[in-house]
Order: sequence, then structure tokens, then C-alpha cells
Amino acid sequence: MKGLTLVGALLLVLGLLALAVPIPHKEDHGVKIGDAKIGIQTEHTDRLPPAVGGLLIVGGVIALVAGSRKAG
Repeated sequence: MKGLTLVGALLLVLGLLALAVPIPHKEDHGVKIGDAKIGIQTEHTDRLPPAVGGLLIVGGVIALVAGSRKAG
């Protein structure tokens, strides 16, 4: 597999994953008063903006096409 084709396939997979897989985030919030500490941990998941996934997919397709034309 040529280098440009490999990069294209990688970009395509990353673009599809960016659209489908959420990214988990954990945040710790706390207040310390003297020796006592009160804390809350929050968890939420965010997805990348669809434009990022779309750009990765388009870039992957362009790299795959350029790699196949260069090889042929």
C-alpha cells in the first residue's frame, strides 16, 4: 500500500470515528474549608463537530483518489 493511500485510509477511518464515537470528559469540582473537603465529580460526553468529521472524510477520499491515480 502506497503512503498516500495509507494516509487517505487513515483519514477516512478517523473521520468516521469522529462522527460516531463520543469523547468522555471528567471534571472534579471541590471546596476545601479547613480540614474538610467537599467535592463533586461530573462526567459527560461530547462529540466533535460534524464539520471536523466531514473534513477528515473528504480529505481521506481525496488522498485515496490521488494515491490510486499516482499508482496507476
